[in-house]
Order: sequence, then C-alpha cells, then structure tokens
Amino acid sequence: MQIRARLRVLIAIATLCLAGGVSAGQGGVPPAAGAHSPGAQVPRAQRPAPIDINSASLAQLKTLPWIGEAEAARIIKGRPYPSKASLVSKKVLPAGVYQAIRHRIIAIQPTPPGRPAALPGKRPENRV
Repeated sequence: MQIRARLRVLIAIATLCLAGGVSAGQGGVPPAAGAHSPGAQVPRAQRPAPIDINSASLAQLKTLPWIGEAEAARIIKGRPYPSKASLVSKKVLPAGVYQAIRHRIIAIQPTPPGRPAALPGKRPENRV
C-alpha cells in the first residue's frame, strides 16, 4: 500500500509541474544574471549578433556559453576556418560544445588581396 501512495504523490507532483508551467527560471528562484542557457529560446530582437570565429578577439569568444580562456585560445590558434563546423572536424571543440554555440557563431571568409568584395545580392561578372 505504501508504494501505491508514493506513486500517487509522484504522479500528482508531475501533473502539477506540467500543468503549472514550473520549470527552471519560471518559479521559485530566478536565474542568475548573465547565466547562459544554451537551449533557451531568446526573442529575435534580443539575440546578440553572431560572432565571427575568424576575426573575433579572445574577449569576444569568451562571451559565448561554454567557452573559456583555453577554448577561445584554441579557436584563435586554429584560424582560418572555412566553416563553423570546422571547429569540430579540426577537433578544436567537442561536438556538444559546438551544438550549444552553433547558433551564435559564423565563419566569414576574408576577401583575397587584389579582389574586390562582392556586393550582397550581386553576382560577380565573368568577362573574358
């Protein structure tokens, strides 16, 4: 009988949590200021601009969740990156960390010297 009573209590608690919307940051203790929650949805207007892994400073890279001094230094040391997924293929970051920050980074390719940058929406002309 005691097991059934405990099971009923657990089911009631689970039902209340799901129905009441009790989750991290919604009830009880508010989240810490500046706390990073990789899976949290942030409104588009509040999202920070993506960080270019090919040109960002050490301090800029450290603003990313799960990126500390050592990880930022490894990112800088491995430059240039043809794509942001190269962080995993070059073994600069573990796949889990990359998954947490992939929406916050970009990899812009530098324009080769002597070649003008293409304008957005315009195709370069190939004249012979």
